[in-house]
Amino acid sequence: MNKPTVIISACLYGEPVRYDGQAKTLPAPLLQKLAQHYTLIPVCPECQGGLTTPRAPAEIIGTSGAEVLTGHGVVKTATGEDVSDAFMTGANAVLQQAQSQNCKLAIFKANSPSCGVHQHYDGSFTNTLCSGPGVTTALLQSHGIRVIDDDEVHM
Repeated sequence: MNKPTVIISACLYGEPVRYDGQAKTLPAPLLQKLAQHYTLIPVCPECQGGLTTPRAPAEIIGTSGAEVLTGHGVVKTATGEDVSDAFMTGANAVLQQAQSQNCKLAIFKANSPSCGVHQHYDGSFTNTLCSGPGVTTALLQSHGIRVIDDDEVHM
């Protein structure tokens, strides 16, 4: 029996790919249950877009990931570097992976500028959240892929 394929944030899978060089691994029993039911494909859109680990924190400036995709928004680091192109490159790479694996679901890290589902940091670098998806989430959703965040995973 073939298991459905699920894209999962590499940091949730246990890979130290976050901007700070850390992981945010899901609890082992939850990962084990997910692996029993799904083929898990870990991805990090920011790394796939060419950003290094560790890297400067980045936030979407005053808009959402959907606006970044249309060129009406920007992702900048805390030092002011525009990393929008890397975020879009990574998002497109993840979309290609998902489509090539016939993936219908992604489990992403909440609040991330790439992977946030319901909200992300607002670009002020003051730990302030605003509504809207991250760049990769917005792209996957626009192609009919369901995206949930790590707070919504229950088995």
